[in-house]
Amino acid sequence: MANQNPAIPDEQPQTPFHDLDHYLSIPRVSGLALSPDGSRLVTTVSTLNGKGTEYASALWELDPAGQKHARRITRSAKGEAGAVFAANGDVYFTSARPDPESPDEEPVNALWLLPADGGEARVVLSRPGGVSRVMAARNADAAFVTADVLAGSADEEDDAARRKSRKDKKVSAILHSEYPVRYWDADLGPGQPRIFAVEPGADQEAGKPATVDATAPLVLRNLTPEVGPRLREAETVVSPDGKTIYSSCTKPLAKADSRSILVAVDVASGSLKVLLDQEGVSFFPGPVSPDGRTLAVVSESDSTPLQAPEIRMHLLDVSGGASRDGGDAGDLQPLAHDWDRWPKPAAWLPDGSALLVTADDDGASPVFRVSVPAAAAEVGVTRVTQDAAAYSDVVIAPDGRSAYALRSSYEFPAEAVRIDLATGETTRLPAPAERPARPGRLERIAATAADGSRVPAYLALPGDASDGKPAPLLLWIHGGPLGSWNAWTWRWNPWLLTAQGYAVLLPDPALSTGYGQSYIQRGWGSWGKAPFTDLMAVTDAAVERTDIDETRTAAMGGSFGGYMANWVAGNTDRFKAIVTHASLWALDQFGPTTDASQYWLKEMTEDMALENSPHLHAEKIGTPMLVIHGDKDYRVPIGEGLRLWYELLSKSRLAADQDGQTPHRFLYFPDENHWVLQPQHSRVWYQVVEWFLARNVLGQETELPAELGL
Repeated sequence: MANQNPAIPDEQPQTPFHDLDHYLSIPRVSGLALSPDGSRLVTTVSTLNGKGTEYASALWELDPAGQKHARRITRSAKGEAGAVFAANGDVYFTSARPDPESPDEEPVNALWLLPADGGEARVVLSRPGGVSRVMAARNADAAFVTADVLAGSADEEDDAARRKSRKDKKVSAILHSEYPVRYWDADLGPGQPRIFAVEPGADQEAGKPATVDATAPLVLRNLTPEVGPRLREAETVVSPDGKTIYSSCTKPLAKADSRSILVAVDVASGSLKVLLDQEGVSFFPGPVSPDGRTLAVVSESDSTPLQAPEIRMHLLDVSGGASRDGGDAGDLQPLAHDWDRWPKPAAWLPDGSALLVTADDDGASPVFRVSVPAAAAEVGVTRVTQDAAAYSDVVIAPDGRSAYALRSSYEFPAEAVRIDLATGETTRLPAPAERPARPGRLERIAATAADGSRVPAYLALPGDASDGKPAPLLLWIHGGPLGSWNAWTWRWNPWLLTAQGYAVLLPDPALSTGYGQSYIQRGWGSWGKAPFTDLMAVTDAAVERTDIDETRTAAMGGSFGGYMANWVAGNTDRFKAIVTHASLWALDQFGPTTDASQYWLKEMTEDMALENSPHLHAEKIGTPMLVIHGDKDYRVPIGEGLRLWYELLSKSRLAADQDGQTPHRFLYFPDENHWVLQPQHSRVWYQVVEWFLARNVLGQETELPAELGL
């Protein structure tokens, strides 16, 4: 793509990672939808606007055959997202761009339709509260949306009036009666999500499908009017015939606890039936089989202070649809329960003989085929993709010979590929943008922990790192903690630091996924023990290399990685600098104030939380620390960062002196969340990190961003 951003100079750096403005301008691909006939693929591409202040997304069409160039099919300043194909090939999407037919109305996130036979996109449904996710049946003219309603609203007209009253009177207050009240970076309420059927309006010809390009407006029929707030963060799928919707649904429990049950909604009647409800287990729907008779189900057991959660896959006979009597998990058929991975079912083969699933696996997240025999005694799991990449958004061609997915790794960002299901061979499809050139090379290394466990890691090295020019080392600890370094990330990108000359170590210590249940369990309830010793072991292995300078090392991490960075700071002086982002500091304080305390309080007892709390080691910290926190972070509330900052200045070995001077620093974002998402804030984030590391690890003074006003 040509440079469309006047803020970006035409002079090209060595790689995009050598210049933060160039890095931020790289197009970002997400999401993938395949038309029912398999002839069209649509993805979403986000690009930086001309001012460099935010990203705008657009829909692009890709050629499944890989012969034609990618082409942009939507364009607006507000952007478009959430593409879904209707059964007749129309494309639904959501956008807050103005409606040309109603230019004076305030834009909201509305439902748009792009006709299969060409022509301009048009608004087919708009409501004051907007719409969020769009869903469509594969084999029927049936479309659905999720949208928020005010709990007391009698109908759409009443909902619109209530919203207008709140807006006109500038009322933002929310009265809660249940837990939680916020999630990640969003305040929950006063709206509650509902599932709506999208249907022809009264003026539209009776029997005319809602998905055709008709002039009459579409209307919404509320399928879940009495569900309350139970569909927040729900996972929802539609049966191929559009007659049943399967969804997870929150069930409130005593003492502000909850779990997810599985429900079915009959589209014709709007009746809701509970299919699966079991104490100590949450259930989530996977895809529905092509014949509509079998539902893939994922279960997650409740964690306890001594036992990590277990995630398993099942099959459920739903041939009775929403009329099926349920609630008993005894009807579940185990699927691949002897496979020691955490599966994410993606799609059924057209003949119903197998499921394609993804799962973290030793630094990758490949596509696997799980066969579905009549008897589940022997279920075969076969790895389809063989490369060390992470796959997502998997969809299958109607003939069952190919699948399409987004693929990424630490060598390249997400890109669309075609997968030959017979051979596993992958072919990259013509894309909106080329892969960015990297400023170095990627290697896989491993260490042996004290208990004999293998501790693997990726090591991103500058291109010129060698025996004669050893690179300083940056240990970068992943968040989660139930996760893995296996997929490209725009927020935690090692190549920006590699471009500055650092070797970046990306380890998967105890608690990481992709290495079996026992690898998770060995770190459960003891964050400061097994994960810490694993990190030190793999750091030892890295600094033994002659192309690494063991005298110049630093550590950093975000979220759980920030927690570990804090723990490292209080338990070793081996590093020259430590960067801690959105980090847990005082676990007794964090537990009751995070956005989902009910989960946290299942994972550690009060004694365990104190035993693993970094704040008890504040007096031992002798390493300069850069603390970073956003005020809108509800997962790790700002109180963690504020208390960490105060105790560094008042208790650490590098506390503020009599003149108030300290080598520690606190980078605070009043309007950012857990990640720091605004492009220019992301640029400031990396610039300050680079400045802090250069000062303390390299002994160099670099410039801070002028926007800080220093």
